[in-house]
Amino acid sequence: MFGIKKQETGQQITAEQVMKALTKVIDPDLHRDIVSLGMVSEVRVQAGGKVGFKLTLTTPACPLKEKIEGDCKQALAAVPGVTEVEIESAATVASQRVQPAGKEPVPGIKNIIAVTSGKGGVGKTTVAINIAAALAHLGSRVGILDADITGPNVPLMLGVDKEQPQAKDNRIKPVENYGVKCISMAFFVAKDTPIIWRGPMLDKAIRQFLRDVDWGELDYLIVDMPPGTGDAQLTMVQATQMAGGVIVTTPQEVALLDGRKGMAMFKQMNVPVFGFVENMSYFQLPGTTDPAQRVDIFGHGGGKRLAEEMAVPFLGEVPLDPAIRQGGDEGKPIVVMDPLHPVSQAFISIAKQLAAQISIHALSQTN
Repeated sequence: MFGIKKQETGQQITAEQVMKALTKVIDPDLHRDIVSLGMVSEVRVQAGGKVGFKLTLTTPACPLKEKIEGDCKQALAAVPGVTEVEIESAATVASQRVQPAGKEPVPGIKNIIAVTSGKGGVGKTTVAINIAAALAHLGSRVGILDADITGPNVPLMLGVDKEQPQAKDNRIKPVENYGVKCISMAFFVAKDTPIIWRGPMLDKAIRQFLRDVDWGELDYLIVDMPPGTGDAQLTMVQATQMAGGVIVTTPQEVALLDGRKGMAMFKQMNVPVFGFVENMSYFQLPGTTDPAQRVDIFGHGGGKRLAEEMAVPFLGEVPLDPAIRQGGDEGKPIVVMDPLHPVSQAFISIAKQLAAQISIHALSQTN
């Protein structure tokens, strides 16, 4: 049934041989073979020694896709009679399997990730939007929830500030741009109207954004949190299961101090931390690519040192670049407008590392 063809040597390639060979391929992040992880299916053996199979990764943003595919081809090349290997790659994002008592998942959303910072001014919203856009660019289904109720900036930076969400069947339809669904308080108040609310009202708004919005099927819901460790953070943790959090910092010591507070907050709330991102990491002189031509305006490397100190992953660093500011002001994230730009590549790499950490955590719950 697999189209087995008898080779001139008298040997036959079987589906069992293919599967056995692929058990030698280890996912570098999950540290298990791809067969036991259920990543191999639809094995086929065709005339002339051609074999193929479907490789289902745990995320479209897998940073090690090329390595895993290369390892598969190398493993199958060692099977007698194999002359060609064809791999059909796909992805099914893993979701968190453990549901803490009293917390209900949001239907259709596999992973909710909070992007936060201990202090304002570190570019948290810029990082959140570009991570969301990068994940969508890589093929994931993505939404972003603007949980900064009193200072909502996501619609402007996503280019949807002139849009208006519609209601259908007593639920709100999020606005969408660049493959990213979005909801924010900015859609429901005039631009010059301050939102002066106490904690209970903030709590109600965030819960409505989670439960009363028709998000559909999402692999990742990025939540752009307000800075600090206040009501919004507490509401998100109490309202639903969080897959984990990302902490954005800048290199200077005052930002790193607040980054530690953010880490302590997640730890106290039993929310995994997927890693740190160092924003405004350095400034590359225009027209140069030599690292020696970098200017460390706020210092450099503090985010990585903090991640190492806290024993959590360092997801990457983002340089200062006028194109980031321009993209935010114009509602055109740099990841979307120029995916090959060095800054875009930094965001895409961060998105891949984040997706890998989410998969690692989700699959570790089954062990």
